[in-house]
Amino acid sequence: MNTLRNGPDRIHDVLGIGFGPSNLALAIAIEEHNRAVPDAERLSVCFLEKQPRFGWHRGMLIDNATMQVSFAKDLVTLRNPASDFSFLCYLQDRGRLVDFLNQKTLFPLRVEFHDYFEWAADRMRHLVEYSAEVIAVEPVTDEDGVVIMFDVIARDPHDPSRTLVRRARNLSVAVGLEPHLPPDTIVSDRVWHNSELIPRIAELTAGGERVRRAVVLGAGQSAAEAAEYLHRTFADAEICAVFAKYGYTPADDSPFANRIFDPDAVDLYYNAPPHVKRSLMDYHRGTNYSAVDIDLIESLYSTRYRELVEGRERLRLMNASHITDVRDGEDHVEVSVEHQPTGRREVLDADLLVYATGYRPIDVGMLLGEAAKLCLRDEEDAIRVGRDHRVETVPQVTAGIYLQGATEHSHGLSSTLLSTTAIRAGEIRDSLLARLHEPARATRART
Repeated sequence: MNTLRNGPDRIHDVLGIGFGPSNLALAIAIEEHNRAVPDAERLSVCFLEKQPRFGWHRGMLIDNATMQVSFAKDLVTLRNPASDFSFLCYLQDRGRLVDFLNQKTLFPLRVEFHDYFEWAADRMRHLVEYSAEVIAVEPVTDEDGVVIMFDVIARDPHDPSRTLVRRARNLSVAVGLEPHLPPDTIVSDRVWHNSELIPRIAELTAGGERVRRAVVLGAGQSAAEAAEYLHRTFADAEICAVFAKYGYTPADDSPFANRIFDPDAVDLYYNAPPHVKRSLMDYHRGTNYSAVDIDLIESLYSTRYRELVEGRERLRLMNASHITDVRDGEDHVEVSVEHQPTGRREVLDADLLVYATGYRPIDVGMLLGEAAKLCLRDEEDAIRVGRDHRVETVPQVTAGIYLQGATEHSHGLSSTLLSTTAIRAGEIRDSLLARLHEPARATRART
């Protein structure tokens, strides 16, 4: 594989790996800083994204699904309410500001918020390269052996057989989450994670394939949304929702509980002793994990009850149950479901099995490669991260690694959510500026 260096003398102040909402918010924060200062004080920044274009959970952009956070928790408003990158400015640009306000809601459609992200990303297109998958990160040392920069090696967007190398003083790693599947799960054309819901169903409907029965495993918001969407899309199909709970648990989105996502809560969580962090996480998991909006719960229950009255139960809620076996055939999939209180088993002959079993953080250590050896870890082997989201490293490192979205262990529940995205972007930008203004070390690098 040939390697090309993208401007051997070009050194970025920060290079972002991934260009989802987190690094998009950072790009905007840096852009707003650069607008306001002389050229000599501007930050040089570049972002690399493996997708061919901006995309945020595209597979779950169900037509009637709404956001679970207020529109004010957009890319900028909590950091800079006057920013022209806000959701309200997007609405004004799209000509829908008054129409949106007339809805009297804080929660826009998910497809609309995604369009807002695309609108903002398009305005930042001069800072990002798409189809540029990062495959390695290598430390760059000076003559004293101090790591002063990183070389980021990524596939050439124009020729994937070659790579490009970009050098930076700091990294901002925001690679998001990856779908989580139960152990030993084998995906196929009929068995897949709910993150693929929309494109998979589009393929089925385009091909005219008839769906008689679909099974959805999971008890959270995505599982309930998938069950509702399949029930609505395939009007003659039986939809079996399998989950271990007795019923869907309502998400705790009450005002006091939601304070766990406030910016101030990050400070409290970060500075708390380990046992307090564990308690807070246990107490408030219901705000985000394995919980469903009450409106959707009530809608599903109403659907089920109406079908009981009509004598045709298309929506089957198989509670207190789990899947014990899956046999994937050529034209169907056999799903064995056990009702845990009684031990009764039923084999469902289905056309689809959708795992709505959540997501997990991508292994940052695997992504960083050699650079991961420079990161300090705590007693539970989690990467140690400062309050400014900068990874704590061994002493002979001055280059910075900032984490976005992989810091739930240190910064709390909002780490993987949109709630503090704007604030975090400002904190990282300010940390970069503060450190770049410190007396510089020798920058002659060993290549």
